[in-house]
Amino acid sequence: MNRGLLLRFENLVQLRGACQQLRALSSRKVCGAQWKPVQLSARPMGSLLLYPQLWPKDRLISAALSQCRHLATKEETRKKKKKILLTRGEVEIRQKMTVEELAQAMGKDIDHIYEVLLYTDINVDSVEPDSILHEDHIKMIVKKSGMKYKSAKLKEEKERKNTDAVKRQVVNYPAVLTPRPPVVTILGHVDHGKTTLLDSLRKTQVASMEAGGITQHIGAFIVHMPSGEKITFLDTPGHAAFSAMRARGTNVTDIVILVVAAEDGVMQQTVESIQHARNAGVPLILAINKCDKPEADPERVKKELLAYDVVCEEFGGDVQAVNISALKGENLMVLAEATVALAEMLELKADATGLVEGTVIESRKDRGKGPLTTAIIQRGTLRKGCVLVAGKTWAKVRFLFDENGKAVDAASPGIPVEIMGWKEAPSAGDEILEVESEQRAQEVVTWRTYVEQQEKMKKDLEVIEAKQKEHRLEYEKKQQKLAHLTWRQRKAVLYKANKHLMLSRPKERTETDENTLSLIVKGDVDGSVEAILNILDSYDCEDECKLDIVYFGMGDISENDISLAEAFNGVIFGFSVKANESIKKLADKKGIKIKLHNIIYKLIEDLKEELNSRLPPAVVETTIGEASVLDTFSVTAGKSRIPVAGCRVHKGLLDRKMKFKLIRNRDVIWKGCLSSLKHHKDDAQVIKTGMDCGLSLDKNLEFNIGDEIICYEEKEVQQTTSWDPGF
Repeated sequence: MNRGLLLRFENLVQLRGACQQLRALSSRKVCGAQWKPVQLSARPMGSLLLYPQLWPKDRLISAALSQCRHLATKEETRKKKKKILLTRGEVEIRQKMTVEELAQAMGKDIDHIYEVLLYTDINVDSVEPDSILHEDHIKMIVKKSGMKYKSAKLKEEKERKNTDAVKRQVVNYPAVLTPRPPVVTILGHVDHGKTTLLDSLRKTQVASMEAGGITQHIGAFIVHMPSGEKITFLDTPGHAAFSAMRARGTNVTDIVILVVAAEDGVMQQTVESIQHARNAGVPLILAINKCDKPEADPERVKKELLAYDVVCEEFGGDVQAVNISALKGENLMVLAEATVALAEMLELKADATGLVEGTVIESRKDRGKGPLTTAIIQRGTLRKGCVLVAGKTWAKVRFLFDENGKAVDAASPGIPVEIMGWKEAPSAGDEILEVESEQRAQEVVTWRTYVEQQEKMKKDLEVIEAKQKEHRLEYEKKQQKLAHLTWRQRKAVLYKANKHLMLSRPKERTETDENTLSLIVKGDVDGSVEAILNILDSYDCEDECKLDIVYFGMGDISENDISLAEAFNGVIFGFSVKANESIKKLADKKGIKIKLHNIIYKLIEDLKEELNSRLPPAVVETTIGEASVLDTFSVTAGKSRIPVAGCRVHKGLLDRKMKFKLIRNRDVIWKGCLSSLKHHKDDAQVIKTGMDCGLSLDKNLEFNIGDEIICYEEKEVQQTTSWDPGF
C-alpha cells in the first residue's frame, strides 16, 4: 500500500518537472539540457529517487504532452489545425504587423521569425506572437528570408450600398402628360439690349396684372398672354452659366431668343450665343433690337447671320425674325406670340403627378429666410411639406414664392418658384429630386458626400503617385551620395554642412534665414515621409523663398526636433504623428511652430501659407489724382531760383502729404514730395478736380508744358508664392 502511494507521488513529481521543462522550452530559455527529477529534502523515497535516471528530451515532451492533453482548449486545437499558407514570390507587408501575421504572410512558422530576429537589436525574450513589429524590421526579416516584399494596398472599405436618388422613368402615356409653359433664355452680345428686353417684358407683365411694382426679382418670371398661354423667361444667365448647365446635363431651356442690335449686326458674343444654342440642341428666335434708331438695318443683320447657318423664314429657313424696340416696348407681344407658336410646334408637355423633379436656377442666402433657391419644376407638382434633395443638401419646403414675392401653395411644371427651407444653399444647375422622407434625404446627402470624398481621394492619390514617379529618380540620386555612409556619418556630414549656421549669433542667423524656410518633416511611416519629400522636390520658387529641409524622419515629435527647429529657426511639420503636452509647452516656450496634419493636401496648403508669410510685402501704387502742366515760371527765394508749374487737376485730387511723380512723354523722370502747393497765393493742403494750382518739387527740376503730375499712395500688399504643387 505504501509502495503504491510512493509511486503515485513519484509520478506527480515527474509531471511537475516535465511541465517546468516544457515552459522553459516555449520561452526560449533552455539550451537543450536534460531534465532531472526534483530532490525532496524531507526524507529519502526509494532507490529511484536516490539514483535518478536521465530522460531523453523527446520522450519527456511526449510524456508531458500526454499528461497535459486534457488542458488544451478548443482555440489551441483550432490553431494547431490551421493551415499555413505558403507564399511564393512577393510578400505583402503593411504597417503594424504582428509576429504571427508576418509568419502567415511569409508561409513560415513563428520560430522562423524568432530566428531571424536574433540578428537584430530586438530582445527576443520580450517578443510575443502578438507583438507589433516596426516596418524596418518587417522588411529586414523578409529580405533575410530570401524573399521580396511589396506594400499592401490600403484596406478597401466594404462596398457601400448606393442610396442615391434617381429620376423616375419617362412616362409617355398621353393621359398623364399636360401642356406646360416654354422656358426661354435670352442671349446675345453685350449692349445689344438683353437686359432692356427683360425689363420691358417684366414691366408689361406688371402693368397687365395691375401690380404696383416688382417686389422681388428671383431670376425668372412668367408672361401671361391675352390668349391664356404662359411663357417662362429666365434672366440672362451669362454664357458661362449656360454652358455649366449643359455640362451638368440639364436641359432647362426650351427656346433661345437671340438678341442682335440692328445698327451693330453680328458681333463676337453673338456667334458664341449661336454656338451655345446649337450645342444644347435648342431652337432659335431672332429678335432684332433697336429698330427705332435711324441707322438700323435689320436686313443686313439677317444676311450676316446666313454665314453662321441661321437662316430666317423669308430666306427659306425655319428661324423666326421679329423687329423690336426693347426701350420703347415695340413689338414685344409679337415676339411673345412667335415664342408661343414655336412652343406649340415643339409640343412641350410634362407629367404633373408623382415625385417632383426640377433644376436650380440660382441660390442665395437671406438674413431672415435663410438659404433660398429659384427653381424650374420639370415633373410633378411642388407643394409645401415636400422633401427635396439637390446636390449635397436637402430641404423640407416651408414656403413657396412666385416672381413677385407672393406666397403660393403649389408650382407645376414649367413654373419658376422660389423655395424656402434648405439646410444649405445648393449650386446653380443642381438637379432637384423629391424623396419620401427626411431620413431618405439624409441618406442621399450622405451617399453623395461619400462619393465626392472618394473621388477627391482618388484624384489626390493620382497626383501623389504622379509626383512620386516624376521625382523618384532625382530623389534617389540625391540619396545615393550619402548611401555609402552609416547613419552616424550622414549626421556628421549634415552637421558639418550646417555648422556655420548653428555657431552663428541669433541676430546673424535671423538675417541669413530671413528669406529661407527651414523644415523638419516627421511622418508616421517611411512611405508618408517619402510622399511629402517628393512633393517638396517640385518646389521651384527658390528666387522667392528658399526651402531648406533640415531633417526628416519617422515617429512623434521629440525634444530633439524642437532643438533642431530652434537652431535653424525652422518649422516642424508632422503627418499622422502626435506631440504630447510637454513637447507643446516646450515649443511654445521657445517660439517653435508645430503643424500637425492627417491629410496631405492640407499639410501642403499650410506650408504654402507659411511660405507666403516669409515673402516680403509688395509695394503697390494707388493713383489719387492727376494734373497737367499748363504753364511754367520761376520764383526767387534768396539767391536760388525755384521752377514752378502752373497745373490744373483733371482727375481726383492732389494731396500735399502724398507722394508725386513727374511723367514726360510717358517716362517717369522724377519721384518724390512737393516743396510747396499753392492755390492762387495761398498755401493749400488739397487741390480738387477742376482747380488750378502752382507747385514746386523737392528737386530743382525744370517743367515742360504738357507734363503730367501724378499724386499716388504706396501700400504694402502681402505676396503669395507662385509654387504650384499640383493640388
